[in-house]
Amino acid sequence: MIINQTIKKLLVANRGEIAIRVFRAATELKIQTLAVYTFEDRYSLHRYKADQSFQIGDDTEALKPYLDIEAIIKIAKENQVDAIHPGYGFLSENVTFAQRCKEENIIFVGPRVEAMLQLGDKVAAKKVALKVGVPLIKDSRINLLTLEDAIGEAKNIGFPVMLKAAAGGGGRGMRVVRNEQEMQMAFMSAKSEALNAFGDDTVFLEKFIVNPKHIEVQILGDNHGNIVHLYERDCSVQRRFQKVIEVAPSILKQETKNKLYEYAVNIAKEVNYNNAGTVEFLVDQQENIYFIEVNPRIQVEHTITEEITGIDIVRSQIIIAAGHPLSHSQIFIQKQEDIKCNGWAIQCRITTEDPLNDFKP
Repeated sequence: MIINQTIKKLLVANRGEIAIRVFRAATELKIQTLAVYTFEDRYSLHRYKADQSFQIGDDTEALKPYLDIEAIIKIAKENQVDAIHPGYGFLSENVTFAQRCKEENIIFVGPRVEAMLQLGDKVAAKKVALKVGVPLIKDSRINLLTLEDAIGEAKNIGFPVMLKAAAGGGGRGMRVVRNEQEMQMAFMSAKSEALNAFGDDTVFLEKFIVNPKHIEVQILGDNHGNIVHLYERDCSVQRRFQKVIEVAPSILKQETKNKLYEYAVNIAKEVNYNNAGTVEFLVDQQENIYFIEVNPRIQVEHTITEEITGIDIVRSQIIIAAGHPLSHSQIFIQKQEDIKCNGWAIQCRITTEDPLNDFKP
């Protein structure tokens, strides 16, 4: 039985732009907001956009406290917080954090722990995709514990390969490896980068597809078994595997788009997915589709999907987390056909690199 829970106070376990975005949605829902910040971020805007704010960590720690699960839970408990929104990055895909929220009777604004366990890890997510008949890229079949393991699997797959972190996203821990010599240089550095970014150094290999389109389908599900897609985004323009320009929708053939929607929704249904998430694919030059991963969280580029559908995804996340269905008056999705795609939207990310000066800051 699903019980609607009242959210009166919400903490955002994040910083910067996404924290401010969540605070705005919460304020529109007449929910009190609470920010956490490090000493380094004491003058950051997100601290002042919340109703209350608390420092986490020592004055010498710049970012690490945002990964301190127990410190964040402690602040939430001391201040009668009903729900925590993890934003993106940091603890947003951390199953332990979601589980700790559950144990403390704090609503985690994201998918349930069981869905995160099946989809948050890229290797586990591929098993789900395979089960529902979604095409996969050829990848490693054993745990890559040593350099020798990685080289052996790369030879089985065939160079070039992509070395990837099993946890997290944002291009962290990703390397294109074209031969055995490059693997010797890339393997340990990728594991180290993944450990520092996500607290998990597990990596795996995939066949590297040359010049594909990177397409992601936005999904939204409630706690009552209703799952819909909000069309797709083309995130192919990237720098060091980090997205620079995103466009919604894509310019693929409609037949290809329909397959993408079907695959994304089927994966979500298989794990009874709830809340917002994104199913990511590569589409090659012949428009063959290959599943990559699921991001069980809000993404930076959610804004362009909001523009073309008129659906406030962050506000929907909070409403869903409180136990309401997609048909709630502030989401108002009765069925897939209710969601219309209007026009195009583009997001360009501003970076502190100068492309005319060898990408230096």
